[in-house]
Formats: sequence, C-alpha cells, structure tokens
Amino acid sequence: MTRIVLALGQPLASALAAELALEGASEIALVEPAHLSATVSAGRDPDESAAAALAGAAALVVHASPETLTAPAVAYADRHGIRMVPLGTDAAAGRLAAAFGLAVPLAPTLPLRDLARAVLSARTAAVPAPGPAASRTIAVWGPHGAPGRTTVAISLATELARGGRHVALVDADSHAPAIALSLGLPDEGPGFAVACRQAERGALDEAELQRISLPLGGVDVDVLVGINRPARWPELSAARVTRALAECAGWAEHTVVDTGASLEQDEEIVSDILSGPRRNAATLAAVASADRVVAVLSADPVGVARFLRAYPDLRAAAGRTPVTVVVNRLRAGTVGLDARGQIRRTLERYADIRDAWFLPEDRRGTDAAMLAARPVAEVAPRSALVAAVRRVVGAELVPPAPGDILPSTRRARRRESRRTPAPRAASADV
Repeated sequence: MTRIVLALGQPLASALAAELALEGASEIALVEPAHLSATVSAGRDPDESAAAALAGAAALVVHASPETLTAPAVAYADRHGIRMVPLGTDAAAGRLAAAFGLAVPLAPTLPLRDLARAVLSARTAAVPAPGPAASRTIAVWGPHGAPGRTTVAISLATELARGGRHVALVDADSHAPAIALSLGLPDEGPGFAVACRQAERGALDEAELQRISLPLGGVDVDVLVGINRPARWPELSAARVTRALAECAGWAEHTVVDTGASLEQDEEIVSDILSGPRRNAATLAAVASADRVVAVLSADPVGVARFLRAYPDLRAAAGRTPVTVVVNRLRAGTVGLDARGQIRRTLERYADIRDAWFLPEDRRGTDAAMLAARPVAEVAPRSALVAAVRRVVGAELVPPAPGDILPSTRRARRRESRRTPAPRAASADV
C-alpha cells in the first residue's frame, strides 16, 4: 500500500484527506507540522506517531514555508524515497521550493477536488531509474589564483548526493591538493595515490575503493584524498589516473574530480627523459577522462583574464567533452554595475562562451564551512551559493528526463508567459 502523509494544519488537512479518499487514495496519514520537524531533525527525539506515518510513505504534502519545508525535511524525504509535494501561493513559496529542487507549489486555494487530483498526480509521476548514463565523471578545473575550485567541487559532490546517489569526490591536484584540509579529513593514510597504484596493478575494485576512501558523513559521498606532500606527484601518472577514474565510474554514480590549474603539455622540452613522469599528467588525464568539465573562474578582472588565457588550453585538453563555465564569487565590488552582464559579454567576446552559470559571493557561508571543515550545504543550507549550485546540478549535470516536473524559475515563467496566449475574456452572452 502507498501512503500519502499530510503535514498540514487544520482544517485543510482533514478536508484534503477526505477528498483524497474519495479520489481513491489507498492510505492517508495526518501529521502535525511540529511533529514532522521533530522527526526529521537530527539530534531530536522523533515523534513516534509521525515516524510511523512516514515509514513507507509515497508522498509528503507540506506548506512551502521556512517552518515546514526545511533542509532536514528534504534530506529525510530523499533518504527514504518520499516525494515531497509543496503547497503555496506567493512568490516566496515558489522561491523556497525551487531552492530545494522541488516542483512548483500547488495552490491550497484550489477546489479540494482539483487539489486532491494534483497531489495524486504528483505522487504517481514516474521517476526514471538511473541508467548507464548515471555514472559520470566530472572534472572541476580553474586557472591559477584560487578561483574556488575545491569549494565548487565539494559543493557539487554534496548536491549530487541528494536523492540517495553515491558520489566519489577525488582530489587529483598534483600541485596544491586541498580537499582533505577543507573537510577536516586525515591525508596521511591511503587516498587517490593508493588508488592509482592499485589500478596499475589491476587490484582496484569496489571493495578496495571502499577501504581506501573516507566517508564524508551526512551524505553518501566517499572521498579519495590527495597527496599529502607535493613531492609525491610522480605517483599520479596519466595511465594510473585514467584507470583509477574508470574504476571510480563503475563504483559511484558520479565522480567529482578536483584538478590542478596547470595544463601545459610541453614539459618534455625541459626533460631529458621523454617517457618520464609529467607534473601535469593528473590534471590532463582527469580532463580527458571526464564526461563533463566544470571550468571555474573568479568574478574579478584578474580572474577573468587568467581564465581567458588558459581557456584555449582547456579546450585542447578536453577535446569534444562538454565544458560548463561557472563564474564564482559574483559581486559588484570588483567589476562595477551589472557585474553579471559585463562578465557575460567579456566571455562571449574573447572566448565565444555564450552560456555561463554564476555563483554569488557568500563570505559568511564559506567562512562557516571552512571553520567547521564541512560542506557549505551542511553549515548554511539556505545559502544563496547552495541554491545556485543546486541549479547548476539540476540543469547541467543531472538534467531531468522527459516528463519530469521542473522547478519554476523567474526566467522560465517569463518564457512560458510569452508562449502561452492570454485567456480570452468570458463572453457576457449566455
């Protein structure tokens, strides 16, 4: 039996439950919104009746308000395979639902019969099972100057893990690895270097990857930390990195690789050993092995200039692999008025980049994440940065299958309003 849980206030909950029963809903449960918050929040004693109602539920109907539609509630629903159905009428409800990647809220002012049918339709909407294309390798690259590669890589991995996906987060930076330091993980033990050696020996499998990786905790992300001393870079040869990432692609649904900045391929010019190791081999191999490259640049004049100078090298290394350009730390202070428009026009003029995603500057959220050594999404779930990364993942990295309900955005609503003709006024004649 499938159960619909209504975490709504009275009298709407009782009225909607009665209408759902008339429409053929097999099982309906009512939960007080306060009891729902206590059940889904970590560290609080769950309400036994609410926990029993949520066990085996197919859908959870809540008001799209900050009190009930929270990050713990969405995470709880994702872990247990429960489809969340938000209700709301104002723009704030739509923005909140979109920030969590949910469908457009249903209006509670609809006739009860129409509202019940909409809830049942949302509950029974098909959710396609991940196919072979779900295993994807995503290389996160950026030029010199700390544009925020590691922060973006961690945020992407955390967001990709929503919905129960297993994600591998790999530090393949042979110059300045930082994932272990950013997440408070030890880097003395096995990590990506061991994975590369085991891959060369043919001994890298799922059990070995599980043994040498470190769980991030809170989400299903396993981390392969980078080298703990720069002198160990020869361990990350091109062949080893390629084989290790291929094994990761079969182990995890998504593999996010934090790469170095240097893309030079002419190191043999200064080397007498033509077949010797190359310092940038790990970055080049990761970019060549990726199904998608996320190129990160900092939203300031120096960051944009460095990106434009290195972008041709990235395109040469990536070949035909799609590249998603992400402009990080967007703010007006370093660029001036219309910072987004100025950067967009510069990228289009000098690199023919017509599509770019923008991540806002969120100093408070990133500082809190660095202080706690945790992902930004965990310490500041309502951060504007988290919402922007979620949009990148939903639109570029894990695009919905045909038939899925997309969260509403202001731009999408404008396009839809242009395509949809205005309804004709009702005739006065009867």
